[in-house]
Amino acid sequence: MQTILVGPLTVRALGHGEGPAILLCHGFGAPGDDLVGLARAIDAGPGVRWFFPEAPIELDWGGRAWWEIDLERRIALAARGQADQLRDETPPGLPDARAALEGTLTVLEREHGVRRDRLILGGFSQGAMLATEIALETETPFAGLVILSGTLLSKDRWATAARARGRSLHVLIAHGRRDPLLRFADAEALRGLLEKGGASVAWVEHGGQHEIPAVVLDRLGAFARGRFGGATGGLRAPPSRSGAPGR
Repeated sequence: MQTILVGPLTVRALGHGEGPAILLCHGFGAPGDDLVGLARAIDAGPGVRWFFPEAPIELDWGGRAWWEIDLERRIALAARGQADQLRDETPPGLPDARAALEGTLTVLEREHGVRRDRLILGGFSQGAMLATEIALETETPFAGLVILSGTLLSKDRWATAARARGRSLHVLIAHGRRDPLLRFADAEALRGLLEKGGASVAWVEHGGQHEIPAVVLDRLGAFARGRFGGATGGLRAPPSRSGAPGR
């Protein structure tokens, strides 16, 4: 594994050559290398490269974030039965996070032989939200979008983008029915929004919480092999990741 500066972000990179690639963004409060172990746990097919960008904000307790979140406000809205309100909001730090990751993607394309039509973009929790934002707004479609324990935000804007670009989207969404941090119902709402826009959506619900269980690793591998046209076979392992919500 290499740790390199790619545009504005530090990135952990695994693999060589100019083959297909997967880029996954970690969740709120996690270390920058939180998802690196997935590269060994997932059979994505032969010659696949992996990139794991590190979020730009260092939190007080040592974790990292793509943008700050107001946990007290989230708790208060939930207590008043107003959590649906969060679906309509765009976090203030999302535009800066998007600009940073887009800058890294540009350098990956220019200097590392990455092609968007051979790149699966995704993430976990807050990282999944950022990946969704970029995939919906880009003019050049990615090979796939992976949303692991993500959620719906910027509802009206995302719905408009899905109507415009949905038919070019191939998406894997995975969410735990017992997720205490990002509601299962919000993941279902995101699925519906994407499908209504014409996206091809592979839906994986599981009995876990805010995590990535083995069944999701298997489905993600199959999704990647399908998008890249790869063969089956390879490593298996059952790690899971958990973290705080990503609003």
